Amino acid sequence: MHEKRKLVLVGTGFVGMSMAYTFVSTGGLDELVLVDLDTEKAIGEVMDLQHALPYSTHGKMVIKAGGYEECKDASIVVITAGAPQKPGETRLDLTVKNTKIIKSVTENIMASGFNGIIIIASNPVDLMTYVVAKVSGLPHNRVIGTGTILDTARLRHLMSEYLGISSKNIHAYIMGEHGDSSFVPWTHAYVGCKNLLELLDEQHRNLSDIHEIYYQVQQSAYEIINRKRATYYGIGLAMNHLVLSILDNANVILTVSAYQNGEYGQSGFYIGVPAVINRQGISSIVKLHLTDNDQDKFDHSCETLKTLIKDSVDPIL
Repeated sequence: MHEKRKLVLVGTGFVGMSMAYTFVSTGGLDELVLVDLDTEKAIGEVMDLQHALPYSTHGKMVIKAGGYEECKDASIVVITAGAPQKPGETRLDLTVKNTKIIKSVTENIMASGFNGIIIIASNPVDLMTYVVAKVSGLPHNRVIGTGTILDTARLRHLMSEYLGISSKNIHAYIMGEHGDSSFVPWTHAYVGCKNLLELLDEQHRNLSDIHEIYYQVQQSAYEIINRKRATYYGIGLAMNHLVLSILDNANVILTVSAYQNGEYGQSGFYIGVPAVINRQGISSIVKLHLTDNDQDKFDHSCETLKTLIKDSVDPIL
């Protein structure tokens, strides 16, 4: 990876620009380049971001619009391009049209001579991460989907409200597909250093409450889309955290869409699991001992993706 902290964003829709705006506030980049088919929109977005720099404590960042040639010396390329999820449409419904788009985007990125890390947020993210890996030929650890990092944030927020404990002390993860077949391995959920299930038992709380919380997490994207047509603030800041975790060599654990190589009995595709993130991209996958029930849920989630890869993605690639 290049030492220069240069990020190229492909796609200047709500998700991409929400992420871009966070860097004006947090800093952490030397250069941010916006790439979009609509070049005038990209230029307009750049101007808007530049005008915020005088009020930022990180005003030295270079922000500009450009083409795919800018990827050549970038440390990270983030892909948010693609068709948006419409009301009543599942993430998986987007598979065919976004496979074609992401395949073209990846070919253009690699034609520049790019040799860094690619982060994918386009939905369905697990499948689009698979597309990027196949087309780019990059090492699997340097192709990362946003996976269930947003789902996990939603879970921690709702658990925080339920328990009256800071979300920073809620250590619970959502695994599997970024979609309807995801699940929570509750036996590995902690509040501070206290096992969540033990805490709930001591407080005589009903376990059905946490299952209702998971259901709210699962449905939250649909709820937001029905009300405002898109979700972007949460994923925007989540991507900021992922990018800076890579650039800062932070060795943090995030539930990203990572290539499976038998860690959970599955292989050959990408899905959301806890992984250590640092300058290498995905340094390693955290292997949890899943209950039989949780393993069944994970396998079901995997089968959902593998069927779509076989029927819808591979024929296009």
